[in-house]
Amino acid sequence: MSRFEQSHVVIMGVSGCGKSTVGAALAALSRLEYVDGDDLHPVANVDKMRAGIPLTDADRQPWLEDCGAALGRAHTGLILGCSALKLSYREIIRRTAFPAKPVFVYLHGSREVLSARMGQREGHYMPTSLLDSQLATLEPPTGPEGAITVDIDQPADRIAELIFNGLGWRAESIARQGK
Repeated sequence: MSRFEQSHVVIMGVSGCGKSTVGAALAALSRLEYVDGDDLHPVANVDKMRAGIPLTDADRQPWLEDCGAALGRAHTGLILGCSALKLSYREIIRRTAFPAKPVFVYLHGSREVLSARMGQREGHYMPTSLLDSQLATLEPPTGPEGAITVDIDQPADRIAELIFNGLGWRAESIARQGK
């Protein structure tokens, strides 16, 4: 089993940054499963967001634990899309992901790009009105966290390729093809 087949990756960032699209593209490149953290939210959280009410830390806690548990159960690797906005949220995910050791990939974008993307989405419960609360909550990962940061102002396939290469998976894929 290759190193990336055992990898656990969290694609993180505020709503509209492309977690689902990039996560699915990275899953296709790596042949790992992609799980959208939005699908793990309890109904009460979805109802609050749909109503334009920002989630509290207490609202997020069980959801973050479920996200981490999904990573911990995936013995062959997993790509998870999850906002993971604060360091404390990422710590919950890391703790509950045991024995997995997830790598975080932060999808960074300007408010203008994020707002435009959110405005183009159809059928998503997260309204554009909550973008500012997410940006206010966001604590971008810093150097000691070892996260990869990618700017979202480029096509999703290119972002996935940059992540794939940034994780060192390209070199491994080439080596495996040479066998």
